[in-house]
Amino acid sequence: MSATALAVQGHRLIQAGVALFLFTSFQGFAVPYFAAPNLGRSVHTLSGFTGVLLVVVGLVWPKLKLTPMPSRLAFWFLVYSALATIAGFVIAAVLGAGGSIIPIAAAGARGSDAQEMLIQLVMYPAAPTGIISFALILWGLRGSAVHENP
Repeated sequence: MSATALAVQGHRLIQAGVALFLFTSFQGFAVPYFAAPNLGRSVHTLSGFTGVLLVVVGLVWPKLKLTPMPSRLAFWFLVYSALATIAGFVIAAVLGAGGSIIPIAAAGARGSDAQEMLIQLVMYPAAPTGIISFALILWGLRGSAVHENP
């Protein structure tokens, strides 16, 4: 993939990370008003952490040795995984649910079967897409960090 295309993708990841910082800044004010405030706090923490992750990966992105298809796949799977995970936590916090999939964060909050299924449908696909993305990123970081001149 061209260095320019990788740089653009990296810049988009940095933008997404900073957007999450903005989101978490405002979302923090709403924590006490969620049906499950403990999950609201988890959304706040997770969004901040994910913002840092996206900024750091965005800075590294131009160094990846990936062709166009794996680069696009890694990019979109990373974005999807990050946002789907956050969305699942937001849904759980709003509904006061999530005990079936995030029991520690939910701290006993459990919704109806339909609510729990909705959260699972949002969050379950985030794990394999995140794993595939990180595997592709690791593969893209292969080789020596120091380039020797012949």
